[in-house]
Amino acid sequence: MNLRAVVCTALLAVAAASGAADARARNVTDPDAPRSLPEQGPVSVRWTDPSRFSDIRHSRNRAAAVRGDWVRQIAEYLRERAARRLPPGQRLEVEIRDIKRAGEYEPWHGVALQDTRFIREIHPPRIDLYFRRLDADGRVAAEGERELRDSGFMMGADTVGAGDALRFEKDLIDRWLGRELPAP
Repeated sequence: MNLRAVVCTALLAVAAASGAADARARNVTDPDAPRSLPEQGPVSVRWTDPSRFSDIRHSRNRAAAVRGDWVRQIAEYLRERAARRLPPGQRLEVEIRDIKRAGEYEPWHGVALQDTRFIREIHPPRIDLYFRRLDADGRVAAEGERELRDSGFMMGADTVGAGDALRFEKDLIDRWLGRELPAP
């Protein structure tokens, strides 16, 4: 067997193994998909039913909109970034209530592009959430609903995160955390 065949066989085995590991949640609306991150550290993140999220309800390609694990990825990013900024001893509880990712599917481009999300200024990212920040004694230090919006999201676009399909949503989170949890 030549080297190319060995490499191809190894890559197929890895792909099959990772596919089996991810088989538990085919899409974000699966009834058995989690609705929160496992408890870990000072930040907890949960979310409402993704089938009610604007990104899915108003999508021009619902099948493509539900595909993947993007809700969990956004939640993990939020937890990781908030944990870095949260003062010692404090806790943050976040419930994501709605997500509309940047861009939209445009099926009129034909079958070859029906699963492609086109990023245009008229489809900015939006995230609605509720949060509670607790001080070291467990008292509520801050709480409220926030509507994260950026209608000029393409103006500040850079190429650093160009390979990340959730870069615009992550930028919303970073800016919100910068306002809510200013650096010490």
